Amino acid sequence: MTDRNAVHATFRIERTYPASPARVFRAFSVLDEKLKWFGGPSEWERVQPTFDFRESGRETCAGTPPGGEAHAFNALYWDIVPNERIIYAYEMHIGTRRISVSLATVEFRQEGKGTHLVFTEQGAFLDGYDDAGSREHGTNWLLDNLGATLGDQSKG
Repeated sequence: MTDRNAVHATFRIERTYPASPARVFRAFSVLDEKLKWFGGPSEWERVQPTFDFRESGRETCAGTPPGGEAHAFNALYWDIVPNERIIYAYEMHIGTRRISVSLATVEFRQEGKGTHLVFTEQGAFLDGYDDAGSREHGTNWLLDNLGATLGDQSKG
């Protein structure tokens, strides 16, 4: 029998990118742009995502590491203020196990010619399958990918 528990945690990550808030917001709000930075490592097998970026819209994406179980992200958008804020709730699964449920807030603030992004996550990590430290590490990796994408595009 599995020990059922929920561990709650909040983390906040801040980044400054060399692109306008509109450009950084676009990286979250347009599927072709989001696919450039959001998802698992390149060696993972990916499933075609769904993407309905609007309040009450849903997003799903999934990928499977070599020899592993599928990791799935299922989100519902609650609040969208173009170029300023996105709030969504999401659950993560590995195989058939729900490992967490979170509320994420992404804020976009003009800073000089760039954008100061603030990402805050409030999570419930379930039954010992995930924890806030691992999630924060993964989110940092994704936001680094975003920065590389924005940096590459700002050069051209």
